[in-house]
Amino acid sequence: MSLYGLLDRHSINGHVSVNSKRQALQAVAEHAAKLFKIDAEVIFNALVDREKQGSTGVGLGVAVPHAALAGLTQMRGIFLRLETPIDYDSIDHVPVDLVFALFAPPESGSEHLRALAKVSRALRQKSMREQLRALDTNDALYALLADSGAHAA
Repeated sequence: MSLYGLLDRHSINGHVSVNSKRQALQAVAEHAAKLFKIDAEVIFNALVDREKQGSTGVGLGVAVPHAALAGLTQMRGIFLRLETPIDYDSIDHVPVDLVFALFAPPESGSEHLRALAKVSRALRQKSMREQLRALDTNDALYALLADSGAHAA
C-alpha cells in the first residue's frame, strides 16, 4: 500500500484556514464528506470520538486523525495544510499545520495500522515536511505525497 493508493487529487487542500483543533477536524470531515458521500457529521463525530482516546497530534507540526467509517470499501486519506498552525494537543506541544486524515472500513484491522504507519513514516521525514510547507498548489502537494508514498518503506 502506498500513499498514492490513499489519495487522489481531490483529497488535497493546501489552503485551509482554521483557528482550533475542532475546526480542523470539521474541515477534514466536510472535505471527506464530499469525496466519500458520507454525512460530514458522522465523519466529524468519528474523528472526535477517536481524539477522546488521545490526541492524534504526532509531533513536528503533524496530526494524523483517523477513524473507521461504515460505508467505505477501501482505505482513504485526506491531506490538509493549514494556513496558520493551531494548538492540537500534540505530544511535543508544537502547533500543527499538516493534517493527514486516514479513514478505513470498519473491518480493515491490520490494514488500517499499516496505513497509519506508512503515513507516519512519510511525515516524519524532515525534507517531506519542509516541501509540504513550501509547495503552492494542490497538484504539487498531491504529486509529492503520491510519489513519496510509493517509495516509503
